[in-house]
Amino acid sequence: MSQYPPTPSPGDAHPASAAAGAGAAAGSRLDRWVGTYARRTASMTASEIRALFAVANRPEVVSLAGGMPYLPALPLDALADLTARLVAEKGAVALQYGSGQGEERLREQIVEVMRPQGIEAHPDDVVVTTGSQQALDLVSRVFLDPGDVVLAEAPSYVGALGVFRSYQAQVEHVPLDHDGLQPAALEEALTRLARAGKRVKFLYTVPNHHNPAGVTLSLGRRHEVLAIARRHGLLVLEDDPYALLGFDGDPLPALRSMDADHVVHLGSFSKTFAPGYRVGWAVAPHAVRDKLVLASESAILCPTSFGQFAIAEYLSCHDWLGQVKVFRELYRERRDALLAALSAHLPHATWTHPRGGFYVWLTLPEGLDSGAMLPRAVTGRVAYVPGRAFYADGTGQRFLRLSYCFPTAERITEGVRRLAGVVRDELEVVQMFGPTAPRAGRPAVDGPGPELA
Repeated sequence: MSQYPPTPSPGDAHPASAAAGAGAAAGSRLDRWVGTYARRTASMTASEIRALFAVANRPEVVSLAGGMPYLPALPLDALADLTARLVAEKGAVALQYGSGQGEERLREQIVEVMRPQGIEAHPDDVVVTTGSQQALDLVSRVFLDPGDVVLAEAPSYVGALGVFRSYQAQVEHVPLDHDGLQPAALEEALTRLARAGKRVKFLYTVPNHHNPAGVTLSLGRRHEVLAIARRHGLLVLEDDPYALLGFDGDPLPALRSMDADHVVHLGSFSKTFAPGYRVGWAVAPHAVRDKLVLASESAILCPTSFGQFAIAEYLSCHDWLGQVKVFRELYRERRDALLAALSAHLPHATWTHPRGGFYVWLTLPEGLDSGAMLPRAVTGRVAYVPGRAFYADGTGQRFLRLSYCFPTAERITEGVRRLAGVVRDELEVVQMFGPTAPRAGRPAVDGPGPELA
């Protein structure tokens, strides 16, 4: 006997329709459970961009899309020895379940990792997570009810927008410029939303080497943003995976270092070490920390013990700061190659000049749509991320994100040359037939995916 309920005939009501509520869709031959999904799954849709990225991963395509660290620069032989020794000497503990808050030894080390940003924290303030992506999910689970408002920069990290959407929050964008988030616009948005009776739960910001815009929030604006947060009783969610990857000296003080009561700080080893370990963290006020731990335990029981032990050994036995410097110099060279190539091949576009991190944010000439152009770019053997992915309201057609962290300088130069050819062809089409009509609605990319992180 089949373990599944019988497939309803076209004239029958779906057996779960009543339980799902009035208007629930009936099952189909493609998905018999379509009428029983939670309403929040309506936002869980993959776009046509994902299929294009499958093609973009072919070796003949220069991908300027993914924010993947250049792992061949790691001491892989030493890491292999470390892993073997860890299994041989501590495998019975490292391969076992662990603490829901994270291993105490690693939490102590995370406190030291954050110290260059001026953060003074106790290991008990730290919650270890499965990458900072899970930390975003935990904070959203703890704070967001359907219809609540999240303030986020325009543009904003696609993975965060996907999380906020999954909790049925309304994202209101606040513009940024070359000095980061604009405090006056933040004040205006808070005042306007309060008058409209909206509940703003937190501000989401990437203050250092922004993903995707590549800009850094200036020191003066950091003080202004926090003053506004205190005045409005606003929580600030500081997502900060790139702080140590600056090219021009020491990192600016973290927002958390200036105000421990109003800031939840997120960090990650994915950009400064290796994303495969899937280890990140959150530092939060005590009451918030307790709820994050409970939420994490209900989701995953505990973060990866083996990953935590491996990173703790790496931090103890290797010059991890020296390795960060290796990454910084490598990414600086590739950033310079990208900026030089843009100047040589795309003088009719404009772009940001990042002082660290992985990304350049490019503005296309008037009339071009980066989403509509992407299939032709992939055909031309170059890939990028369209700007619409980084806006909750589906705008951003003239923008695109270029990543310089993974390709070599030579590949970057060739990729920009190919991109310039695609842009020239698009401009000719616009001059002949007029600009592409803007496409309103959903973002072009509905989830981060590892290729977009």
